[in-house]
Amino acid sequence: MTNTKRSVTHTAPHLGTRALNRATLDRQLLLRPARMSVAAAVEHLVGLQAQNVKPPYYALATRLDGFAPEALSRPMADREVVRIVTMRSTIHTHTADDCLTLRPLVQPARDRELLNFRKGLAGVDLDRLTVLARDLVEAEPRTMKQLREALLLEWPDADPQALSVAARCRLPLVQVTPRGLWGRSGQVCLTTAEHWLGRPAEPAPAPDAVVLRYLAAFGPASVRDMQTWAGLTRLRDAFERLRPRLVTFRDDSGTELFDLPDAPRPDPDTPAPPRFLPEFDNLLLSHADRSRVVPPEYRGRSWQGNIAYCTLLVDGFLAGLWRMAEGALVIEPFGRLTRAQREDVTAEAERMLRVMHPEASYDIRFGVVRR
Repeated sequence: MTNTKRSVTHTAPHLGTRALNRATLDRQLLLRPARMSVAAAVEHLVGLQAQNVKPPYYALATRLDGFAPEALSRPMADREVVRIVTMRSTIHTHTADDCLTLRPLVQPARDRELLNFRKGLAGVDLDRLTVLARDLVEAEPRTMKQLREALLLEWPDADPQALSVAARCRLPLVQVTPRGLWGRSGQVCLTTAEHWLGRPAEPAPAPDAVVLRYLAAFGPASVRDMQTWAGLTRLRDAFERLRPRLVTFRDDSGTELFDLPDAPRPDPDTPAPPRFLPEFDNLLLSHADRSRVVPPEYRGRSWQGNIAYCTLLVDGFLAGLWRMAEGALVIEPFGRLTRAQREDVTAEAERMLRVMHPEASYDIRFGVVRR
């Protein structure tokens, strides 16, 4: 069996870095603005990373033709999309349907996460905690602080943080609005997905179905790439079951990549306009090998500790950072940009500002080149 896999890998067609880059950008709706609804885009992308409120809005602004912030705020207020912890134990914006299926899919990872807190949960009956926490948040949405305080009455010797983490891991807790709405503020208040959406959770989808969706949004990709995206392990069997329905390639390092036969794989020389991505954009987080987007010399430059920066793509690859300052959008490239590149970056910055801040006036400034 091992020899067969090795033979397949070595005889599969080669896809270089630029080919992988253009294929992934196309799947991610970043080669050209897509004409689709917000719900369709969120579903196609299998969710948007959403630790903070603004990133999903900027992520869609750079991907969709005719986007306006209200186009995401409205379905969120109408409970058609929600904010919930799913892949990699991070908050994502998902459609209601995906919320009710993808969360059960990643539940084993949430259960394993609790092992890191077992010392603080000594003597805690997790099944009882789950029932109590559900009753609390379904009676009325609670902040994590309120949830901790209520659970401490039952287990006063437990670690408070461990109690709230246990509730978050055991239950599919969504952040209720106005949290997540554009231009609105609100504390993180939680209730269960079933209570918020008014219908029960669905059975977890077969991993095979999610593999196909992952490849449609992030492929071509390796088994390890998908495991990185999902925060799950042991997905090799699903890929092997699907092998007859997929095509395979090899990258520059010889790693086997899987893909959908009819998925777009544009010419490596296809133009890729500049794109402004928010912090935590899934484009930069959903592959074990990020070289398809991040040049080796810029590896680690979009992060500092636990802080992620907003990033700029030029010619499809990470090329700098950007931030909103007082009255200005400040761009900090990692290297020198040509005059034509600066003009294209400026034009894309103007477009994004018109979409996201139509009633405000911002300068566009190029800061010092970051070394």
